[in-house]
Amino acid sequence: MDDNFAIQLFENKQVRFVWDKEHEKYYFSVVDIVGVLTESIDYQTARKYWKVLKGRLIKEGNESVTNCYQLKLPSSDGKKYKTDVADIEQIFRLIQSIPSKKAEPVKRWLAEVGSQRIDQMIDPELTFQMAVEDYRRQGYSDKWIENRMKSIRTRNELTDEWKRTGITEQRDFAILTNILTKAWSGMTTGEYKEFKGLRKENLRDNMTNLELALNTLAEAATTEISRNQNPQNMTESKRIAKSGGNAAKAARKEIEKQIGHSIVSQERASDYIRPLEETKELPNQ
Repeated sequence: MDDNFAIQLFENKQVRFVWDKEHEKYYFSVVDIVGVLTESIDYQTARKYWKVLKGRLIKEGNESVTNCYQLKLPSSDGKKYKTDVADIEQIFRLIQSIPSKKAEPVKRWLAEVGSQRIDQMIDPELTFQMAVEDYRRQGYSDKWIENRMKSIRTRNELTDEWKRTGITEQRDFAILTNILTKAWSGMTTGEYKEFKGLRKENLRDNMTNLELALNTLAEAATTEISRNQNPQNMTESKRIAKSGGNAAKAARKEIEKQIGHSIVSQERASDYIRPLEETKELPNQ
């Protein structure tokens, strides 16, 4: 079976999902999720429950339903049929609409996450503290975490500079990031992720220390050039993003002369995550 149409088992029930490469999202079968939460005895029962719930939510103006669309997913007979699918955010909203004991842990978790997010908005420093704790729990080394935190601060400075010049659309941020990344690495962000075998994972979270350092250099250089040249439009910002990336490219070429191999690697930092009691280091550390 195609990996994009793999079947994930959840408490002995099938929850089908598909990876959308273009939008970098997982989409899950709504009927399967409903079946698990309502403990429906069969697919048809779950489908009827979803039909009733969907009608009620549409009347309430629930966007998680009106924005749902259909994709072909494999059925028990081996054939593929169109079925309602939803992304993670939509699934969470649906879970909140279903009275189920199985949904309660998720609802409590969502409430906790919401509370934490409000705390972070009041005190932004908490975001960095929680990020450090999360990386440490996942097994990243302290040295890598230190570099990652620096890269986050540098990225925030760059996006603030782009906003200062009038760039506000996420699409434009993505375009400039791709220009910058391709200038120093030879690949766009999407191509880089594919090169490393990533899907939903964050690219920077899977860079080696040298890759991360060069990416941070490219973003820092772009920020400083932008501040000095004060671009007035997207065209000028694109040129500056390429200049910042080229500065990191020059550093990359010089380092590669010394080490004898390419810094851009298929190695992923997550491959080197180890139990806390071990001391195995990340590559290029």
